[in-house]
Amino acid sequence: MANRKVADIDRSIYDFRYGEEDFYRIQSGLSPEIVEKISREKHDPEWMREFRLQSLEIYNRLGVPNWGAPIDGLNMEDIATYVRANTDMKTSWEEVPDDIKNTFERLGIPQAERESLAGVGAQYDSELVYHNVKDEVAAQGVIYTDLESALWGEYGQMIRDYFMKVVPPTDHKFAALHGAVWSGGSFVYVPKGVKVDIPLQSYFRLNAKGAGQFEHTLIIVDEGADLHFIEGCSAPKYNVANLHAGCVELYVKKNARLRYSTIENWSKNMYNLNTKRALVEEGGIMEWVSGSFGSHVSYLYPTTILKGDGAHCEFTGVTFAGQDQNLDTGAKMIHIGRDTSSFINTKSICKSGGVSTYRSSVEIRRSAEGARAAVSCGSLMLDSISRSDTIPAMLVETDKADVGHEATIGRISDEAVFYLMSRGMEEEEARAMIVSGFASDVSKELPLEYAVEMNNLIKLEMEMG
Repeated sequence: MANRKVADIDRSIYDFRYGEEDFYRIQSGLSPEIVEKISREKHDPEWMREFRLQSLEIYNRLGVPNWGAPIDGLNMEDIATYVRANTDMKTSWEEVPDDIKNTFERLGIPQAERESLAGVGAQYDSELVYHNVKDEVAAQGVIYTDLESALWGEYGQMIRDYFMKVVPPTDHKFAALHGAVWSGGSFVYVPKGVKVDIPLQSYFRLNAKGAGQFEHTLIIVDEGADLHFIEGCSAPKYNVANLHAGCVELYVKKNARLRYSTIENWSKNMYNLNTKRALVEEGGIMEWVSGSFGSHVSYLYPTTILKGDGAHCEFTGVTFAGQDQNLDTGAKMIHIGRDTSSFINTKSICKSGGVSTYRSSVEIRRSAEGARAAVSCGSLMLDSISRSDTIPAMLVETDKADVGHEATIGRISDEAVFYLMSRGMEEEEARAMIVSGFASDVSKELPLEYAVEMNNLIKLEMEMG
């Protein structure tokens, strides 16, 4: 029965790839000349060219983090930081080149757009190849476009005001790398009071071997507005290192709400060194829903700055570390405003020697009187050779706050497996059901098609290792 189930989940949906005969690929490595060349390819305004070069200087000064999972297998001299398909961005799906179109058709993106999305941006390697938003959403004044186009349009000054302000290049070495070589990504602006009833989505596909993807997502949800944004990403597997060092900057204005959902299924040769951060104003609500299943090594710690009084954030996440995976993930909450509140709820699963490390960080600043914060971390190890660690950190600078933390680590109960087998299930099927139930806190927060994808990924990992 297990073999039949594996056949039902076609792994080729992620592992297929096309050649690069019609692609432009910059030389591997990192130097001022390469950064200048990327800037010319992108037709940057002068301020962005200078920003890139300054970021490169910062990158060269900063050291590699020495506290997380080892990244010794990543050598920037072997990484091509810019790879472009032989096409410009299209707003009509029929105009996208066949090989790229077939890639996204197999991933289900056009079907999802037709059935349940208000707009889609599709990035292939370093550039967006397709971007579209439904007429009724555009009529509300919602701006959803590629970041490069927006740089030269009426929102150019807004981008300059917000770009890498909440994640500055000085933040860490890979933020500086991103500032130097970023390419692609999306810009979203939701005007005051506008509620977008159906989600927007960006999907990032890294097809090229030995390359990096450095997309930048910038979302501004203005006062009283409401948005659900979905991010998906995948890549085929190669026998050399690939790198993902994207950046997500989210601005949630007064009494606005933003939900940001992610399913990451990078291949297991990927170093996923991504940075995501939100700044929430008075009465704003930020919701993160995160599923992380791929990559060889991950550093991923979405951060929320609760700046305004009464700001609130919830983070719900699950990670699955299998063979040859070391996932160092977590979430960080910084309380600045009065009466702010946050809740972190995470589940991590590891098997076949996988390593899962969860880091939570809660900072309650002196100004954050009346703050409330709670952290709940659960870890499930499916064998005796895997490892799971929870590393909480709390800094509380006022005694007028309520902070709590709980963590559990355990294994699948033999009694539970026996019970399900006594009801007709085979052992692997029973174990997969228990794991899916353990991760249900996340899947129930996702749109239906993404919950199904997450559960299928869990089943596939359970069966294949």
